[in-house]
Amino acid sequence: MNRDLQSTMGIYQELGLGQVIVATGNFTELGGSLMPTEVLEAMQDAARSFVSIPALQERAGQVIAEHAGAEAGYVTSGAAAGLVLATAACMTGSDPAAIHQLPDTAGLKNEVLIHKAHSNNYNRMFRLAGATVKELGYSAHRTQPWQLESALTEKTAAIIYVVAQFLLSKSALPLTDVLRIAQDRGVPVIVDAANELPPVENLRKFTDLGADLVIFSGGKDLQGPQPTGIICGRRELVAACALNGAPNHGIGRPMKVGKEEIVGLLAALDRYVQLDHQARIARWEQQVSLILDALADIDGLHLRRVFPDYTGRPVPRAWLTWEENATGLSKPAVLDALANGSPTIRLLEEYGGDGLLIDPTTLLEGQESIIAERLRAIFTSPGTL
Repeated sequence: MNRDLQSTMGIYQELGLGQVIVATGNFTELGGSLMPTEVLEAMQDAARSFVSIPALQERAGQVIAEHAGAEAGYVTSGAAAGLVLATAACMTGSDPAAIHQLPDTAGLKNEVLIHKAHSNNYNRMFRLAGATVKELGYSAHRTQPWQLESALTEKTAAIIYVVAQFLLSKSALPLTDVLRIAQDRGVPVIVDAANELPPVENLRKFTDLGADLVIFSGGKDLQGPQPTGIICGRRELVAACALNGAPNHGIGRPMKVGKEEIVGLLAALDRYVQLDHQARIARWEQQVSLILDALADIDGLHLRRVFPDYTGRPVPRAWLTWEENATGLSKPAVLDALANGSPTIRLLEEYGGDGLLIDPTTLLEGQESIIAERLRAIFTSPGTL
């Protein structure tokens, strides 16, 4: 490839791919996040030398533990891999025979419990480790403590608790109740908090509450390498995660994370805890305000600022709904117009609703104006689509 061309038009354009403006927040499908200079430089430095991966992971775990207020930490090849390793750790502990037995779980504690309201596509990660997934409670009504208590058996290896934007149901037990019941029975709780940054305080929140293992994505708001994640929590369980993971020949052998990614994740974490997060929120507020102001006069289009987001994260968003009869536009037509323009624009579909959300956390400076201009054109000239 012509690297001079790459420097002026970008590697994706050189490969024939168009520009994409991402106003959805961090999604794997859209490349996760954009890594800052500090992270890229750290990864480049790490790529120049060999290193003992176990020794590097041990040191990385110490850094993670310090930032997360946990006993130990570990870098995974993404948050989904973290779910696999955390599940495996709760079934095997540090027993080498059990580790090498997986995914065969005969004779092991091999059941994980999850609220019906939390059940999602990532249940496959628990099954991948060899566990049987048991749902508890209701999806539409408040789950009662006795339902969790009665679901616990001698086969229960762990309870999974999911904190996620796409799970809006309030029917699950509060995490504090789950932790109290689990601790009384000696059952570990794995908290899936993959996308629960910001706020930065969440790095410590779930550990401080008493969760045994907590999992974060490294490639979302942390802006580390996309194929990274963090497990933090109790020392013996994190050690079991490492024994099940690469470079050991356990269930996690294919989920290896490279030296460059480990170092990049640490650089991202060090940077993240030092950021001025109030300044970030202020910038997001400005971007949302510009969009709302620019579109406020369009008949049939309804806009409002949403804050905080679904799970209480301090992220302002612009929420758009419209009258299809008045505008002549369906939601698929709007999404198609945004996707087929140049640059492509991706907005977030409202979970369980008819609107669209604009999340500024993944917007570059000035992209809010491009979004506003495109939406104005779509809603003022629908006949040209």
